[in-house]
Amino acid sequence: MILSRLSPLLRVPLVKTLTRDALLRMDPEIAHATTINALKLGLAPEQDYPDPPELRTSLCGLELKNPIGMAAGFDKNAEVPKPLARMGFGMVEVGTVTPRPQVGSDKPRLFRIPEAEGVINRMGFNNEGHEAVFARLKDAHVGAILGVNIGANKDSDDFVADYVLGVSRFAEVADYLTVNISSPNTPGLRDLQSDEALKRLLGEVLRARSKAKMRVPILLKIAPDLDEAQLDGIARTIAGTDLDGLIISNTTIGRDAVMGMENATQTGGLSGKPLFDLSTRRLAQMRQRVGALPIIGVGGIHSPESAVQKFAAGADAIQLYSALVFGGLDLLDRIKRGVAAAVRAEGGKSIADLVGLKTDRWAAGTIQL
Repeated sequence: MILSRLSPLLRVPLVKTLTRDALLRMDPEIAHATTINALKLGLAPEQDYPDPPELRTSLCGLELKNPIGMAAGFDKNAEVPKPLARMGFGMVEVGTVTPRPQVGSDKPRLFRIPEAEGVINRMGFNNEGHEAVFARLKDAHVGAILGVNIGANKDSDDFVADYVLGVSRFAEVADYLTVNISSPNTPGLRDLQSDEALKRLLGEVLRARSKAKMRVPILLKIAPDLDEAQLDGIARTIAGTDLDGLIISNTTIGRDAVMGMENATQTGGLSGKPLFDLSTRRLAQMRQRVGALPIIGVGGIHSPESAVQKFAAGADAIQLYSALVFGGLDLLDRIKRGVAAAVRAEGGKSIADLVGLKTDRWAAGTIQL
């Protein structure tokens, strides 16, 4: 408890040291738990200035103080959404949460690829389940837009029924819900991205949403490993629904970007810097197919420039997670300053002035970072 009484002047250096030095010497999963505990103790840098006005934006009818969010996977059990909001994230997405608690895959299941600033995980939706997460979020006032990422239990007889339960449980406490059907670590889950399965899934999920007291926006999170024919199928399917948006993308099972590097042969989903080009190309290709439908861009954002390029490819908002492992918690501040500067450089007044400036080039693969 002595740590919890440290002055704000001491807290920031301590957390930065933990993140960039000590944490990188720890086992990755232990380092993650240590970071969560530090946030619980209040040992996180807190934003003490207002965001630039250029960063204010709206997404799916929600007003964001800035369009940079913490992606799902970091705070699986909704333990620290408030500290993350105080750090300056415009949105915080917790989860993935399944109806019943599950321990996930056997350890070790989280691996760094230091040479490429990448991470491979096969966590397997380890989480405490609906009831524990709901109890933490009920009556919570996070201070940022709150998303809840919902999934299915590995041993479920009906994945779709699990998503319906997720919508019913969290519609009253979330600002938006994410239907995560793109994790590579639950066998059979990605099959829900196929035409008929997706049609059934969205039909039942959106029907459950219609029965809730308030209309909560629902977004669909898809994989970067889809080909263009599969993207066409998803675009056709969602066109006939009132789905509110997409999140592009989850992790990749591909290894081309990290071939021959430490831990590259581990099974699971690859995230971090090596994912950037692939996920951004898929984002742009879906932007071409879905028109003005809101899209949150995720995957490989690791610098202000990469954040700007994600908007240029067609993202309305972005999320990051893996880059914080290597870039430190102050990466958020650097990205926000860089994005605001890019808006001003374009002679614009808001994020909307960056969105889609290079969609066609990214979709064609003529840009890479």
